[in-house]
Amino acid sequence: MSLHCPLCRQSAVQLYHQDKFRSYHQCDNCALVFVPPQYHLTPEKERAYYDLHENSMEDDGYHQFLSRCAQPLLKELNGACHGLDFGCGPAPLLARIMAESGHRVDLYDHFYMPARKALHRSYDFIVATEVIEHLVRPGEELENLWQRLRTGGVMALMTKLVISAERFANWHYIRDPTHICFFSVKTFEWLARSLGAELQFVHSDVIFLRKLSIDPE
Repeated sequence: MSLHCPLCRQSAVQLYHQDKFRSYHQCDNCALVFVPPQYHLTPEKERAYYDLHENSMEDDGYHQFLSRCAQPLLKELNGACHGLDFGCGPAPLLARIMAESGHRVDLYDHFYMPARKALHRSYDFIVATEVIEHLVRPGEELENLWQRLRTGGVMALMTKLVISAERFANWHYIRDPTHICFFSVKTFEWLARSLGAELQFVHSDVIFLRKLSIDPE
């Protein structure tokens, strides 16, 4: 059975890496590295793995981690804005950080906050921190979120980036069995072109996509 890229849906993919647990393939078109469906956890096992996480609303280290996305995003916003924390998890600390600066934030998480009505509203900003590497259908999910973003709005993403095949082989990030999609600079460049977005790499693992008011050149 042929593999299709879960981001751009092309079928031109090559084996990128193989370990004793899973195989990883790379798309020739958008450069996404992804794990084939046969290695995905069941929803029950995936939820059980997330339940092991110990992120807390009062954890200073977690606050500092999320602030690497929140602080530059706050500088991008004018006035009181309405945002979505997509994949907020059981401890939506980033939403609280944004709310403490005067912004209204809706919550959505497939397992912990499955209120899908939040996915049908329009937003000035959307944040997804350590989320997109978990998505089974990242192309569909990101396109749907992009439709919810107002013109001039920002989609702020946090995820570790693929650097090279050599580093990938020993990368701690692929040891997490819930991580099934791995983005690189090239992948985000493709995504920005596909969406017509302005792309900004804020930190090594923080990426902003701005919805332009005019078509990109």
